[in-house]
Amino acid sequence: MIAVIQRVSRARVTVEGKTVGEIGEGLVVLLGVAQDDTDQDAEYVVRKTVNLRVFPDDAGRMNRSVRDMEGEILLISQFTLLGNTRKGRRPNFTAAAHPAAAEAIYLQVRDAMSRQVPVATGIFGAKMDVELVNDGPVTLIVESP
Repeated sequence: MIAVIQRVSRARVTVEGKTVGEIGEGLVVLLGVAQDDTDQDAEYVVRKTVNLRVFPDDAGRMNRSVRDMEGEILLISQFTLLGNTRKGRRPNFTAAAHPAAAEAIYLQVRDAMSRQVPVATGIFGAKMDVELVNDGPVTLIVESP
C-alpha cells in the first residue's frame, strides 16, 4: 500500500462537475492498494497518517499531527500509484489490487481514519478532479512494510 500525503490549507474533489468531498486545513491522502495488501497494511498506513507530525506547533516546527490540530483528511483512491514505469512508455498496473479488493481495503482505511478525524472522500473508481492548495509545500510518501 502506498499513500502520497500532502499538507493542505484546503482541498476538494469533484466528479462530473459536482463537489463530492471538501476539506479545510488538513491532509490530502492519495491511496494506492496493492495486490498483496492486508489488514495490517491498512492499519499501518492509517496509524502513520493520522499521527504524522507535519503541522507547525507554536514555535513553527512540524510537531503536530492532523489529530492534534483537529484537521481533516480528504482520502482519494488512486491505483495509478502502483504503476510500474521501468519498461517501455506505458505504465504497468499489475501490482495494483483488483478493484473489488482495493475498494474493500480503501473503505477499511476510510472507516479507521474517520474514527479519529473527519474524513471526506471522492468516489471509488470514478474519474475525479482533485483541487488542493499544498501548504508548505509538504508532500510525503508512506508505504506499508
